[in-house]
Amino acid sequence: MADINQTVEMPTSEDDFPEADIIIEDGAFDGFEGKTINITENVESQGDVQAGIEFIYHMREHIVDVTVATAYLLVVYAIYMWIKKKLS
Repeated sequence: MADINQTVEMPTSEDDFPEADIIIEDGAFDGFEGKTINITENVESQGDVQAGIEFIYHMREHIVDVTVATAYLLVVYAIYMWIKKKLS
């Protein structure tokens, strides 16, 4: 695992960024000075095959959703074909 540590420093005055269009009210970031953000990155990544297997495994939990969506798609396509036949 790789840890990324970053310290956030706030500008001291508006003169630090004279070209900025955004004006921040005084006290808007009170309590944020000197905070450290720790981001933990998982270096060990899974392969495409493992991700595909996990996707298929988790799709078993949604078999009803997939069935309803497929039936809806077929009904809409049948209506489209029927309208196309009536218009031509």
